[in-house]
Amino acid sequence: MRLDPFYLIVDSADWIERLVPLGVKLVQLRMKDVTDDELRAHIRRSKAVCAAHGCQLIINDFWQVAIEEDCDYIHLGQEDLALADLTAIRAAGMKLGLSTHDEAELETALAAGPDYVALGPIWPTILKQMKWAPQGLPRLASWKQKVGNLPLVAIGGVTVERLADVFAHGADSAAVVTDITRHADPEARTRQWLAATEKQRQ
Repeated sequence: MRLDPFYLIVDSADWIERLVPLGVKLVQLRMKDVTDDELRAHIRRSKAVCAAHGCQLIINDFWQVAIEEDCDYIHLGQEDLALADLTAIRAAGMKLGLSTHDEAELETALAAGPDYVALGPIWPTILKQMKWAPQGLPRLASWKQKVGNLPLVAIGGVTVERLADVFAHGADSAAVVTDITRHADPEARTRQWLAATEKQRQ
């Protein structure tokens, strides 16, 4: 599995409709506290936009709905991984991404046979309260040695200005939330991310 170096994470189809047409090729729909019906509506809108623009759509956490909606990719955190039916996910032909924050979680993730692994937070993040300290760039390099050929995603506090360091330390893809969604001009910032990751995309 090859991941685009620019991994956008948003919480609605509204964002996907707004930013994917700019050239985004990899996006995760990460919605919390929604009903299955609300999620389905956002997935269907997101799938339509992504199909029209050649963008990979990854659904966060809700693997049963993702299977029913015929999605191609699912991303799970460790708590969700413990409850998920990996056999059903594989039987549906879905690719699987997993979050990791420490050595024990990496071991658990690798045992599940994922298609990519994410490590975070690399830097402090304002997105959510984390019980883990920032991992830093050296940990990223160490993780890359351990995961080998699996794509490695860096997440947490990543900005355009930090991208060169992230890729230099072994990340294959950089995930972003607030650097775009809380930016004064999300479209302009998205274009900056696209330009800054173009070299990795070649």
